[in-house]
Amino acid sequence: MSKGNFKLLVGLGNPGSCYSSSRHNVGFMALQRLAEQESASFSLNKKLFGQIAEIGIGLEKRRLLMPNTFMNDSGRSVQAAMQWFDLKIDQLIVIVDDMDLPLGKLRVRSEGGAGGHNGLKSIINCLGTKSFSRLRVGIGHPIGTSVESRSSTVSHVLGTFNAKEKVIIDDILKEVVLGLNLIPTVGLEKTANRINSFKPNLEDK
Repeated sequence: MSKGNFKLLVGLGNPGSCYSSSRHNVGFMALQRLAEQESASFSLNKKLFGQIAEIGIGLEKRRLLMPNTFMNDSGRSVQAAMQWFDLKIDQLIVIVDDMDLPLGKLRVRSEGGAGGHNGLKSIINCLGTKSFSRLRVGIGHPIGTSVESRSSTVSHVLGTFNAKEKVIIDDILKEVVLGLNLIPTVGLEKTANRINSFKPNLEDK
């Protein structure tokens, strides 16, 4: 597993206000919350095809990237940022939504396939490797039979969280931000042990 010396934190999502609250945009949500906590702001960088923010100083500086491409072209922005900042693959972590995980579950992995996610697929294709870390945020499957689930996948990921889900996702995003800030201090493995066992407070939700 990577040591967690991440210099580029990428959140996946779709640009535009119409997508800002969608399940597919939890990667954006996480980075926006981290930037807000650090009093940082995003600005458009046309060379990187995305919105970029910086937190920390000196050797502790980390860059947050939200691709301004649509999800299935995310790799173009990530590749440009990796080249521009002269980063190695083990300095990259991607925060991404995952339908295969129930809402409320988090998983950290140091490598893996796309799992049917178009954003990850694009990054893998552009970087030519699956060996980059990712923090997967569970959004759950659409309700229904397997056939209905397949036909409603798009509406599910582009749909918004209901009132109860919003409370849960708020807990999740707090844990994600906490985890991203823990990694430089205690390393990826110890942080992953915490994140992978995280359970949101579901009482009265």
